[in-house]
Amino acid sequence: MAPSDKLNRRAFLSSAATFAASFTIVPSNVIAGLGKIPPSDQLTVANIGCGTQGLREMGGLLQNPKVRVVAVCDSNKFSTDYIDWSPYGIRNSIRQTIGDDTWWEGKPGIPGGRDVGQEYVEKYYAKNSPSGSYKGCKSYEDFRELLSQESGIDAVKIMTPDHTHAPIAIAAMNQKMHVVTHKPISNRLLEGRKVIDKANSSGVVTHLLAWSDRPEYRQIKAWMDAGLIGELKEIHNWSYRPVWQQWTKRPSPPMSVPEGFNWDLWLGPVPDMPYHKNYTHNVFRGWYEFGGGSVADMGHYSLFPLFETLGITKSPVSARAFGTTTREEVDQVYQWVKNDVAFPASCTIKWKFPAQEKLPEFDLYWYDGGMKPFAPEELEMDGKDTPEEGLMLVGTKGKILGGFRGEDPVLLPESKMMAGRDSERINSREVERKTDSWVESMLENKQTPGSFTRATCITDTINLGAIALRAGKKVDFDANLIKIMNDEEANQYLTREYRSGWEI
Repeated sequence: MAPSDKLNRRAFLSSAATFAASFTIVPSNVIAGLGKIPPSDQLTVANIGCGTQGLREMGGLLQNPKVRVVAVCDSNKFSTDYIDWSPYGIRNSIRQTIGDDTWWEGKPGIPGGRDVGQEYVEKYYAKNSPSGSYKGCKSYEDFRELLSQESGIDAVKIMTPDHTHAPIAIAAMNQKMHVVTHKPISNRLLEGRKVIDKANSSGVVTHLLAWSDRPEYRQIKAWMDAGLIGELKEIHNWSYRPVWQQWTKRPSPPMSVPEGFNWDLWLGPVPDMPYHKNYTHNVFRGWYEFGGGSVADMGHYSLFPLFETLGITKSPVSARAFGTTTREEVDQVYQWVKNDVAFPASCTIKWKFPAQEKLPEFDLYWYDGGMKPFAPEELEMDGKDTPEEGLMLVGTKGKILGGFRGEDPVLLPESKMMAGRDSERINSREVERKTDSWVESMLENKQTPGSFTRATCITDTINLGAIALRAGKKVDFDANLIKIMNDEEANQYLTREYRSGWEI
């Protein structure tokens, strides 16, 4: 959108109608609630998704003086049954942000939902208001209603389950709103392509939150450019995830939909199915319909910036995957469980990549759920094993090993290859990482390094891995035709069966 359009929208914020009339009589720092930046120079944001991760990242939005959160949205009104990494992490982060050590005192469970999100926003801004009160955050159950009514919004931040990222992003871009989303862009390959096409044609600024600036990767590239590992042959990346429970069949019996929870809206594009708590909140990631598995959850963080640094832009030409299998006892006989509903508890995926502009053909390997590559001879030479999580690049002459996102990279064998290279070492714990650069990019109306328009290769890669898992065989992929060439049946996994009215 043109800068003049954004200024006009900021001057007449319909989403903030309850306090817009006070702009001329109340100091701008009070309106902003965050300092001395006037509202016309702030990015107005609607936060869609108020579950654990949505609330965890809300504090950063509220404390950014260049942001004003004017609306929240979630299909869940309020509940305390969310699952998280710690019993008090969400509660304590909200307490710290709003400056109230008594918030949620004596209440059970882990809170979430749009009521909590709205309360969070208004308590924070009230803290910075002379009156001690603030009622300028709208709350919506349905993102479509939010987008149609809130014409004053500059950007939406999408923090919903994976299967709704694509429809929300496209709907927001249709309204000429900037979009920032948690990974993945979509959990279907063809959907991802359509979102990226819309990002290219709409002209709005987009950002995939999994991108981050990694100086470690620049060091790795410098070593590669210097010929220290020869030509790249393989990339290995492994994670201990998943940490959420995995299932092998549909949960039963069905449950009653909780009060205040819009199950049909939560399903979004997915066809009707009975409600069960094992689908929702933090456990959605393990289901093929709703999530993208560990590789979507974590692989974006490590691989997206690596692809960008090394110039990997051409999508893989094939993928093969293996996952853990399960047996169950039926009438005193153990039988294999055919699982086409959820990601396995652990898996390994191999993608074959074509030659890139400055790289030869290479293979990419992913491991999760406790799987990892065996230690190469260079590590054994130093009496070491591969770490619990890691990244390893294998060349014709040597190897580079780092943490999961390339942290603290070293040439192998370290005892020999790192001699005299101490000045090149990167201590990742001392690297300052800015996670909200997308705010300034959107204010300046320029694309971010993590723009959707740069994410075709990573989105294809992640989703092709899921297709290979479901197909149970090597799948050959034509990125130009967007088609599986050797298995017609596997093409069904490029997309999904859509609920009526949700087609993309």
